Amino acid sequence: MKLAVVTDSTAYLSQEEIDKYDIKVVSMPVIIDGVTYREGIDITTEEFYDKLMTSSEFPTTSQPSLGTWISLIDSLKEAGYEGAIIINLASTISGTVNTVAGLNDMVDDFNVYGYDSKITVRLMGHMVMKAAEMAQSGHDITEIIDTLDKLSATVDECFIVDDLQNLVRGGRLSNASAFIGTMLKIKPLLTFDDETNHIVPFEKVRSMKKAMQRAETLFAEAKNQADYPLRAIVIQGNDEVTGKAWHDKLQKKYPDMRIEYSYIGPVIGAHLGKGALALAWLRDPDSL
Repeated sequence: MKLAVVTDSTAYLSQEEIDKYDIKVVSMPVIIDGVTYREGIDITTEEFYDKLMTSSEFPTTSQPSLGTWISLIDSLKEAGYEGAIIINLASTISGTVNTVAGLNDMVDDFNVYGYDSKITVRLMGHMVMKAAEMAQSGHDITEIIDTLDKLSATVDECFIVDDLQNLVRGGRLSNASAFIGTMLKIKPLLTFDDETNHIVPFEKVRSMKKAMQRAETLFAEAKNQADYPLRAIVIQGNDEVTGKAWHDKLQKKYPDMRIEYSYIGPVIGAHLGKGALALAWLRDPDSL
């Protein structure tokens, strides 16, 4: 079966990666002051953060329309594909996974395999690239999903945000009550809960420096416990100076490990706000 690999724009893949692996990307909408923009098409990451500084309301996000998905599948059928695995951002962030799950009932002679990555940003990007690499090599859908499950089980992350307001107002943050009222005085550390897959705060830290140090400690512990090679990623939301310096520091500390540098685009930036940082890791996809 000729299988297409599809994802949404929050995987934050480069155009070179998209072309190399023949990945189909569906743009996610972000709404700023009542105007809807398609991430990566109508608005760049730089333009989003500029608008965020002057917007009168918190930005919100939506999901691609059903018509967008139907049109994509029609184009894939015309290109000779018989099916597609569609890997989307966590269902606890967006309803896109549920929409994709219903597509098989709406299309004929085409198999849709929806996959909840349970994450987003560059972590999901690696899952997408691995799936595409396997599809190009002729692996079947069962093998691809099994590999994605193995990768997903190794994902971990520590997000550092300046302000929880965006997440709280958007309903994306669970168990935040203990943090409300002191939000402006602390740097909350967030992660995706392993059991519920909701974004949850797990520690309060009094400065960005201490928060970054804590994230490094958690990563070091994970590295020491893992019986497989890790790939780490420093991710920044409109703070390239801090993000790049952190990346360089970690790469120097772990010279034999590949430390990647990535970013938080408009849709995820709408939830995390400006200045968010993250240290994330997963099993090195090249080891599978």
